[in-house]
Amino acid sequence: MKLIEHFVDGKIIPGTSNKRGKVFNPATGEQEKEVRLASKSDLDQAVMIAKKAFNEWSLKPSLQRARVMFKFKELIEKNSNELTQLIVAEHGKVFEDAKGSLTRGLEVVEFACGIPHLLKGEFSENVGTSVDSWSIRQPLGVVAGITPFNFPAMVPMWMFPIAIACGNTFILKPSEKDPSCSIRLAELLKEAGLPDGVFNVVNGDKEAVDAILTNKDIKAVSFVGSTPIAKYIYENSAKNEKRVQALGGAKNHLVVMPDCDLDGAVNGLMGAAYGSAGERCMAQSVAVAVGDIGDELVKRLSKKAEALKVGPGMDKNSEMGPLVTKEHLEKVKSYVDLGVKEGAKLLVDGRNLKLQGYENGFYIGGCLFDHVNKDMRIYKEEIFGPVLSVVRVKTFEEAAKIINDHEYGNGVSIYTRDGDAGRTFANKIQVGMVGINVPIPVPMAFHSFGGWKRSLFGDSGMHGMEGIKFYTKLKTVTSRWPSGVRSNAEFVMPTMK
Repeated sequence: MKLIEHFVDGKIIPGTSNKRGKVFNPATGEQEKEVRLASKSDLDQAVMIAKKAFNEWSLKPSLQRARVMFKFKELIEKNSNELTQLIVAEHGKVFEDAKGSLTRGLEVVEFACGIPHLLKGEFSENVGTSVDSWSIRQPLGVVAGITPFNFPAMVPMWMFPIAIACGNTFILKPSEKDPSCSIRLAELLKEAGLPDGVFNVVNGDKEAVDAILTNKDIKAVSFVGSTPIAKYIYENSAKNEKRVQALGGAKNHLVVMPDCDLDGAVNGLMGAAYGSAGERCMAQSVAVAVGDIGDELVKRLSKKAEALKVGPGMDKNSEMGPLVTKEHLEKVKSYVDLGVKEGAKLLVDGRNLKLQGYENGFYIGGCLFDHVNKDMRIYKEEIFGPVLSVVRVKTFEEAAKIINDHEYGNGVSIYTRDGDAGRTFANKIQVGMVGINVPIPVPMAFHSFGGWKRSLFGDSGMHGMEGIKFYTKLKTVTSRWPSGVRSNAEFVMPTMK
């Protein structure tokens, strides 16, 4: 059985720990690989190597760092099918979805290629007599990313291209459920000309995470995952004096107004709720039907959810693949059981789905609930599976209120033909990312990704200019070159004259 090791200092290394995790093929349910889980000493050793590499990498001209990103972009494009197949094999999502997620990561690499321009500071001449002032942005040092299973390429690529282009060195702790893609990305970075030690992959579990949080040489931590873990990362990073951006859970709503293009809304909901088997922090898991649109919305959704084509990710006919693990499959099924118990109406039940030849795979069909209310746990909690809940409200104001009252504020959308309703919604809704007739409002790489409320801990979103600011520290210089005339000491607050 293949054993996945760490990638440190430009090469595959075994580390000192004998702990191993199991890596499954979700389509078949079979364990196909093992991954070595790092000890604290393994992590600390990787940080020491990254710290040494920082001394030279941080001094490289930004243009040289950009050229590595340009070459990396070329290699991603050249090897996209191989990377996509690695994602499918260990996560389970369908091929085109996996390829699309790789593309969204590649967009951040493309953004990082412009780093010479993005790092330009500001200059003010003669702020006082013969005094100039300017600002510059400099790298932090060693930074780390802790990433989730659902996007083994995209989410790490939201972090490390910008961090590295800014002059930092990087430690990636990917999910132990699907680690192979991260190792391949590391190999491609080396092939692109990245010096050894600048990008390192350390596989691990909670021991490795805690080692990241307590290591004094790691200056910043980026995280994507559930809200309880995001809060833990945030609190412990702050306690250890690190910068932190910790993206947590979500319960995203899609508001369906009576005047909307209903076919567009239904198609948008199908892709947003059931794409990637609902294992997305931007999945639309709640449809809010306003006014009298509910019956027709539910009728059309039911028909499409029942016809959803579920199968292995490499099958071109599959619209939705399996869940990532057997444990997660059981968790999602338990939420469906709970929804029935809570009194919601289960219109489409995917719990008993069995595929011939794939009986041991981690499959569940699309599930659709109607008449869900805000007091139910299936409404309050993130399920992270292909379960869509329909909530019925009478007015636009009621729809906005239940969204604003929810503890999560990651993404939200509205489908309407009314420009005033769309504009008011975008202005008043207490959510970080908003779509208007767009089902999954993930910003492009040159904007920034991040939610509100308990969906984001820290004040910085990911990629875009937020990423540049997060991975650099601001320095402001005030300069005067004396002409030879010495002035006397002054003991008052200096002002410019």
